[in-house]
Amino acid sequence: MTNNYYEILSARRNASQSEIKKSYRRLARKYHPDVNPGDPSAEERFKQIQEAYKVLSDPEKRQFYDRQGYYRDGQQAAAGNGFHGVRFDGFDGHNTFGDIFSDLFGRGNAGASSARPTQGQDLEYRIEISFLDAIRGTQPRIRTSRRDGGTQKVESLRVKIPAGVKTGSRIRVPGKGDAAVFGGSPGDLFLLVHVQPHPFFSRQGNDVLCSVPVTVEEAVLGAQIEVPTVEGKARLKIPSGTQSGQKLRLRGRGAPSPNGGDRGDQLVEVQVVLPTVEDERSKEIIREFSRLNPQNLREKIGL
Repeated sequence: MTNNYYEILSARRNASQSEIKKSYRRLARKYHPDVNPGDPSAEERFKQIQEAYKVLSDPEKRQFYDRQGYYRDGQQAAAGNGFHGVRFDGFDGHNTFGDIFSDLFGRGNAGASSARPTQGQDLEYRIEISFLDAIRGTQPRIRTSRRDGGTQKVESLRVKIPAGVKTGSRIRVPGKGDAAVFGGSPGDLFLLVHVQPHPFFSRQGNDVLCSVPVTVEEAVLGAQIEVPTVEGKARLKIPSGTQSGQKLRLRGRGAPSPNGGDRGDQLVEVQVVLPTVEDERSKEIIREFSRLNPQNLREKIGL
């Protein structure tokens, strides 16, 4: 582990005091032994975070550290707190670690009576849904673990995934994060969405794409065929002379916008499938067709 206090707190050397405090609060939450019971590496990291914050939160000590590259004065063991190397009481008139722990976990030094209500910690939950559920919307039931006072509470709840979400969408569920401290409001739960791939549908913005095979006859003469959509089957007109790879549009059959915009379209890519010709009669028909419809397909490339 580095001895660079700025690296320990993930802070820039010219960070403001408020930025130093914000970074400390975030890391202290993450590595606090109550959150990582039985993890000695987390406890060691927690002690280093405290040590770095004790110095960088004090302007005089920070100035000395910036000038000398170290600070050794005042690192006394805190009696009875279970962590060694840093005091938990106040220093030089600045916020005490106990005050900060009151904000973080609802407890601090004995007799701390000036604790203020603080909002509970926001939580994240990664959820995986099918492609069609992402297009249509769904309401799955999930199980989350959140802090309620000094305990972890497992809760089952039904959440709403709006129609049209994509991988990377972030959905807020108000009030389902960690419980608040001293009467504050609870944090929120944020769902991080991952959409599973579909066997033949894909997505481009709000447009849905798929490939559909057609016969030579359908491509040459034109036809009405059935194609799959995210809402079931639909009829699609194949114009005569359709080329393989050509994309045809079904308007309004794509994905809805979760923010209330226009619904996308479905783009159907036509794949002309050549027949397997083995009998002589079929081969002769193809030769006759070529004689009646001569083409130089490579003329444009100088051949």
